[in-house]
Amino acid sequence: MFESQYNPPAAFFAELAGTDALWLERHDHYHKQTYRNRCLILTAQGVKPLTVPVIDGNRSEKISTSAIEIDYRQNWVHQHWRSLQTAYGGTPYFEYYADYLHDIYVQKHSLLFDLNLAFLQLYLRCLRLRTPVEFTTEYHPRYAPAAVLDRRDCLTPKAVGGAEPDRKSVQPYMQTFGKDFVPGLSILDLLFMQGPAAGSFLA
Repeated sequence: MFESQYNPPAAFFAELAGTDALWLERHDHYHKQTYRNRCLILTAQGVKPLTVPVIDGNRSEKISTSAIEIDYRQNWVHQHWRSLQTAYGGTPYFEYYADYLHDIYVQKHSLLFDLNLAFLQLYLRCLRLRTPVEFTTEYHPRYAPAAVLDRRDCLTPKAVGGAEPDRKSVQPYMQTFGKDFVPGLSILDLLFMQGPAAGSFLA
């Protein structure tokens, strides 16, 4: 089980390998500064977060994640797209995926959960993962270990560069900038660099 994430890190998909289904949490309270509304990409200046602004952010933590609305008063779609073009426009597979991604962005989903789900379904297809996606019907703070593998909030932007699961579960691959492999980046980084072979790095 995972929470909904915006352009999730590669480790998110590595953890799906061999699972019977992916359960997405619909009924938890929204948490700020998580992958729910942000992802990390690699630029010439280093790791850069891309954050989807939400409406009424000051009280958003009291709202169910599935009810969080995206704030389009800010021109974030253009900013995110330009950042992706700048960081990855020269990668081997940016053009291969660009139209699919752009189509999702321009749909302007009103809810963050729906935007994240659209991207998730695309990435599952790109990685050839046939993992069925199910949704929780009510919130439970804890689950019995034998019932479900609860991985909610196990991946966090704050852990990037440290000992987080991405370092163990994603094989290093050539990245656009720097000499050392940077873990914790969005699945986009892996897809743009490795294309159809990306799934083989999720071990």
